[in-house]
Amino acid sequence: MRKYATLLIGLGIVFLLVVMYISSYNGLVTAEENVNGKWSQVENVYQRRLDLIPNLVETVKGFARQEEKVLTEVTELRASVGKMQVSKDLLNDPEAFSRFEAAQSQLSGALSRLLVVSENYPDLKSNQNFLALQSQLEGTENRISVERKRFIEAAQEYNAKIRRIPSSMVASIGGFKEKAYFKAAQGSEQAPKVSF
Repeated sequence: MRKYATLLIGLGIVFLLVVMYISSYNGLVTAEENVNGKWSQVENVYQRRLDLIPNLVETVKGFARQEEKVLTEVTELRASVGKMQVSKDLLNDPEAFSRFEAAQSQLSGALSRLLVVSENYPDLKSNQNFLALQSQLEGTENRISVERKRFIEAAQEYNAKIRRIPSSMVASIGGFKEKAYFKAAQGSEQAPKVSF
């Protein structure tokens, strides 16, 4: 009878460990899919921005022929960002993630310079196409910010989960890796100087 009770206790412990492992693994899969979903939304709004840029550039080009340098820079940066191969592996490679983030930051800076150039052209500022595109681009930049925030929150939750016990043991066995975070662009801690 004692042997039978020991066997039942042993099987109970094994069953409990298997249930804990499965529960932890499923929780990690759910958290990782949440991060991947948030990342897909970040990519979605970046793509929206890439799609809007040619229209904005063409509209400004008609008014600002002498600003060819800024227009060329925006076009070239858009092309280089568009060529970047972005996959879910990017989230597991901090160096590749950093390169992607730097390219997006450069594009944001070039777009800002393009919008500043538009201030020199009163006719452009009153052009309905330009105003609509500018509004869409500003909205897209806000969406990028919101989606990046959501991604960071999901990545933070996931990264904490893979470091907590017992999930950390399941994560190491299951091959779950830490996800990269967005970082502020270098120099963003400095307030921009405004002069008139």
